[in-house]
Amino acid sequence: MAGGGPAGLTFARVMHRHGHPVTVLERDPGPDARPPGGTLDLHERMGQLALDKAGLLAEFQALSRPEGEAMRILDTDGTVLRDWQPRPGARAHPEIDRGQLRDLLLGALDVQWGRGVTEVEPGTPEGVLVRFADGRRETFDLVVGADGAWSRVRTAVSSATPHYTGVTLVETSLDDVDTRHPGLARLIGDGSMAVYGVNRGLVAQRNSGGHVKVYAQFRAPLDWHTNPDRHLGLNRHADLNAGPDADLDPGLDAGLDLADVEAVRSSLLALFDGWADPVLDLLRHGAAFVHRPLHVLPAPHTWTHVPGVTLLGDAAHLMPPLGVGANLAMLEGAELAESLAAASGHGDLDEAVRAFEEQMWPRAGRWAEMTMAGLERLVSPDPAEALALFDEVQPS
Repeated sequence: MAGGGPAGLTFARVMHRHGHPVTVLERDPGPDARPPGGTLDLHERMGQLALDKAGLLAEFQALSRPEGEAMRILDTDGTVLRDWQPRPGARAHPEIDRGQLRDLLLGALDVQWGRGVTEVEPGTPEGVLVRFADGRRETFDLVVGADGAWSRVRTAVSSATPHYTGVTLVETSLDDVDTRHPGLARLIGDGSMAVYGVNRGLVAQRNSGGHVKVYAQFRAPLDWHTNPDRHLGLNRHADLNAGPDADLDPGLDAGLDLADVEAVRSSLLALFDGWADPVLDLLRHGAAFVHRPLHVLPAPHTWTHVPGVTLLGDAAHLMPPLGVGANLAMLEGAELAESLAAASGHGDLDEAVRAFEEQMWPRAGRWAEMTMAGLERLVSPDPAEALALFDEVQPS
């Protein structure tokens, strides 16, 4: 198993539960080598089902935050447009911090940290050859690539590479929000809060322990921060009939040093100029800023079956982060593990992988297309599209 994210760890835990130990090869030097990310809402019939298959559902329920299902939409002037609260006892989409989920899945798994895969070569006489960043080589009967958006395993089965969606996120965070920023704590509520404007938005999500992740999202060329000749279609007075990539007044500084916290803050505040002060405080109080341009794989993404190699999660179907990707990845990891655990021989193993892929492709393709359509509506020339999308997906 290449990759120690939700997909790879779920696969390994389910295999372990069925008496089949799995070695997880992870390029990070350790579990705390980098921030684990924000919060995830695990769906009852996807991520939670996967945890049930791994025997971890009760532990998840003890850690998760059902109140995190709350969702509030504001207008750019601060007016509350929608305020959805979870019903008492609701367990359909509770939230859990990514770090907590990682630790829950890790358990006693055999994870070899600092073992980055650089190349996978199927069909050698000894099996599937894996080359590592440290120069070592090993062969395996089956390599499962759950190594993320820029998967090195993917090249063994597909020539597809991620492409930029035209939407960029800049992430920041607030700590101890209830004590240090009580006004923002009340504004955000128990779950998430979002504000949408022309081709841009601000989203704040509660994590546990008073930590809040904030995401500024906007349409821009991939090189918006370095190329002075590229302009952003971000003018808040723009013609709503113009396309999302319209060449309008620039709203951010070209030549921006993304490592310069105050320069990024100033540029983002200029981009969202005119929005309500309490909303802009999400940016004013952000501790640091991380650039996250959104990439996706073609949808649907399929490949000709290659014996000895398959893919899970973002490696197989990178899609916009709209609450589905991690859930789908975990469910796939659990399903593949159950199929392999039931296989009796090498031939059965390959047929199990082939059957899994044929089940995965159409389902993942549908979700990839739906999330891409959702992203187009959330970061749109017409902010009413974002509100309409939430009206469609939130319980009445």
